[in-house]
Amino acid sequence: MPRGGVDERPDYHRGVKIAVIGGGPAGLYFSLLLKKSEPAHEIEVFERNRADDTFGWGVVFSNETLGHFQEADVESFARITESFAHWEAIDTYVGGKVIRSGGHGFSGIARRRLLQILQERCAELGVRLHFKHEMEALPQADLVVAADGINSRVRTAHEDVFQPSIEPGKARFIWLGTTRRFEAFTFIIREAAGGLFQVHAYPFDQSTSTFIVETDPETWRRAGLDAASIDESVAYLEQLFAPELQGHRLLTNNSAWISFRTISCKQWWHGNLVLIGDAAHTAHFSIGSGTKLAMEDAIALAEALRAHPGDIPAALTAYHAARWLEVAKLQRAARVSQAWFEDIARYRTMAPEQLVLSMMTRSKRVTHENLRVRDPHYIAAVDTWFRGTVDAPHPTPPMFTGFRLRDLRLRNRVVVSPMCQYSAQDGLANDWHLVHLGARAAGGAGLVMTEMTDVSPTGRITPGCTGLYAPEHAAAWRRVTEFVHTHTGAKIGAQIAHAGRKGATQNLWDRPDVPLAAEHAWELLAPSAIAWAPGFQVPRAMTRADMDAVTADFVRAAELAEQAGFDLLEIHMAHGYLLSSFISPLTNQRDDEFGGSLERRMLFPRRVFAAVRAVWPRHKPMSVRISATDWAPGGLTGEDSVAIARMLKEDGCDLIDVSSGQTTTMARPIYGRMFQTQFSDQIRNEVGVATMAVGNIQDWDQINTIVASGRADLCALARPHLVDPHFTLRAAIEQGYRGDGVVWPQQYLAARPQPERE
Repeated sequence: MPRGGVDERPDYHRGVKIAVIGGGPAGLYFSLLLKKSEPAHEIEVFERNRADDTFGWGVVFSNETLGHFQEADVESFARITESFAHWEAIDTYVGGKVIRSGGHGFSGIARRRLLQILQERCAELGVRLHFKHEMEALPQADLVVAADGINSRVRTAHEDVFQPSIEPGKARFIWLGTTRRFEAFTFIIREAAGGLFQVHAYPFDQSTSTFIVETDPETWRRAGLDAASIDESVAYLEQLFAPELQGHRLLTNNSAWISFRTISCKQWWHGNLVLIGDAAHTAHFSIGSGTKLAMEDAIALAEALRAHPGDIPAALTAYHAARWLEVAKLQRAARVSQAWFEDIARYRTMAPEQLVLSMMTRSKRVTHENLRVRDPHYIAAVDTWFRGTVDAPHPTPPMFTGFRLRDLRLRNRVVVSPMCQYSAQDGLANDWHLVHLGARAAGGAGLVMTEMTDVSPTGRITPGCTGLYAPEHAAAWRRVTEFVHTHTGAKIGAQIAHAGRKGATQNLWDRPDVPLAAEHAWELLAPSAIAWAPGFQVPRAMTRADMDAVTADFVRAAELAEQAGFDLLEIHMAHGYLLSSFISPLTNQRDDEFGGSLERRMLFPRRVFAAVRAVWPRHKPMSVRISATDWAPGGLTGEDSVAIARMLKEDGCDLIDVSSGQTTTMARPIYGRMFQTQFSDQIRNEVGVATMAVGNIQDWDQINTIVASGRADLCALARPHLVDPHFTLRAAIEQGYRGDGVVWPQQYLAARPQPERE
C-alpha cells in the first residue's frame, strides 16, 4: 500500500484534508472531535465493512474513562451513557461459591450501538463517511490516520517504519454473547478436561451479555475443541457452563478460537501518516477495553492537532509523547493480568477466597486497601478467612498474622531484608550492626536478617563485609542476637555467603563496583574463569579441592551461627555470588559434572546446602535466596527457578527467598513496584514451598496484598526500613491494630496514642 501525497505545510486556518482509514471507535471518535473544534477541516472516513457490521459484542468502560469522554464531547457522552448497562460489582464463580466484590463502577454498551452513536455524531458535524470502501492505496491528504485495527494493513505495509512487535498469547479464547443478562462483571472458573476454563462476562444492554471463554492450549485440545466446529464448541460450552447460563443460549458473531496478540510499535507516526487504536497497540481484554485505549488515543491526537495548528509533524510528535508512556504502563499491567489467566492452573488448589483476591489484584493496580475502600464487607470476609488459616485473633490485618517455619514462630510477615553495611573490620560485627539491626527489630518487624555475612576472608565482597569464620565473629554476633531476643519481639536470621567473582572490591561509599588495588586484593574463585566485568580480576576456576574447602567454610559458618544464637539460617545463592554463579548458564561454562544441565549446575550448591543442613539444628529453619531470573538472553528464567526451588525443597529447604538478577552485567531488569513478586508467586504456587518476596515492596498495603493473595508468605523490605526503622509500628498505628502481632518496646508506648488520635 503506497504512501499518499503530502502537502509540506498546509494552511491550517483554511482547513486541512484528513483521511481516516477505519470506521471503528478510534477513527470515528477522532473525526468527530477534530471536526467539532475545527469545522474548516475536510475529514473523510473510509471503512471496508458496512455501517451496521460489527464484531464482538459489548464494550466496557470504567467510571474514570467516562470522565475523559465527558470532557471531550458532552453530546456523544450523553448518548453513550443513555444506552449504558451500569454495575458496581464483580462476581466470581469458583469452587462452588459466588464471591462478590463491590464498589468498582463499570458501564457496558453494545459495540454496534456505540458505532451508531459515533456515526450519527460524525454525520451531524459534517464528517464524510464511506462504507464498503476497500483501500488499494493511501488517499491523497494532508494527514492520514490509520485506525484500521489489530490486523492493520497500513501498519503491515510500513513495518519498516513502525517496527511492530507482535507477541501471541499462550491461551485460546472465543468471544461469544449470551441472552442471559449478568448483574455484574462476572468471572466463572470451571474444571473440565483435566484443566481450567474461565469466563469473562459482563452485561451491555437489557437482555445480552458478553461471554468470553478462555483456556490453555492443552485443555482446549483435550476437550476436543481443536477439531470442533464453532457450533460444536458452543454446544460444549453451553453444557459446561449450564449452571451459570440458567437455560440461556450462547450467541456467535464471527466467533473463532484464537490467541490474543499483544501489539506494540516503536514508532506511531511517519511523515503525514499516524497510527491510533489497535493498529498501534493492544492490551489484553482481562484488564479493560481496547476500545477505551483507542478512544483515548483519539482524544490525544485531536488535542495535539489543535495545539500545533499547521504543523503536522509537531502535532504527531506531541501525540506520541502524550500517549506512549500511558499505553506502555497499561500494556505492562495487561501482560501481568494476561499471564495470571494463562497460568491459572497454578492456583487451582487455592481456597476460593484466596484465588479471587489473587485474581482481583493480579495487575498490581488494585490492592488490598483499594478493595477495602471500595467494599469493606468483602475485605472483612477475606481477612476473616485468612485469619482462620493461621489461627489469628480478630481483627488482624494479614501482615500481622503469625507464621511458622519448623519450631520458629514469627509474630508477623514483615522482614528486614539483608542490607550490606560495609562497616566491619576483619569481618567483625560492631556497634553499628548492633544499632542498625537492633533498631529495626525494635521497630516491630517479625524477622530481621543480617547483611550478607561471608564464610571466609576470601569470600568477602569488600574489606568492610561481616563474617562468620572465626570464634570472635560468633561472640560479636551474639551481642546482637541477645539484644533482639531480650528487648524486642523479633527473630533474627543470618545470611551466609561467598562472594565468588564479585569479591575483592572497594567499599560502597569509596568507589562502588571498583576492584581493590592488586596489593590489597585476594584471589577469587568461580565455577569458570570469567571476570565479573572488564577491569575486574579473572577468577580461578574451582577444583574439587576448592569445592570441598568452600563447603567446609559454609559448615563452619553454620556452626558459628548456632553459637551466635541465630533463629534462622539463609544460604545466599543469588546475585552472582559464588553459588549463584554455579547455577546460571551464563557464568557456569564447565564441562565436568558440575556444568551443563540445570541439574548438574545445581550439584555443588545442593551439596553445600546438604552439608549445612546436616549441622544446623533440625528444629531451626533454613532458607535460600535465589535469583529467579538472570534478566538476560540465554540465562535463567522463571521456569528454571521453579525447578531450582523444587530441588531445594527436596533437600529440606523451608523457605525460598525470591530475588532476581545481579548475576551478569548483561541483565536488563523490568523494574516496577513489587517487580519480583511474580517469581515468588510462581514458585510458591507451583512448587508448594513457602516463599519470601523482595524487591520494591514499599508499604503495608502491598504487604497485605501479597500475603493474603498467596503470592508470598513473608515480605522483605530494605530501603523502606532505612528510611523508617519503625515501619511496622507505624503500619500498626495506621491500620488501628493493637494485637500481639507486633511488640511495642515499653520505652516507646507513650508515643502510640498521639498518631492514633491523628
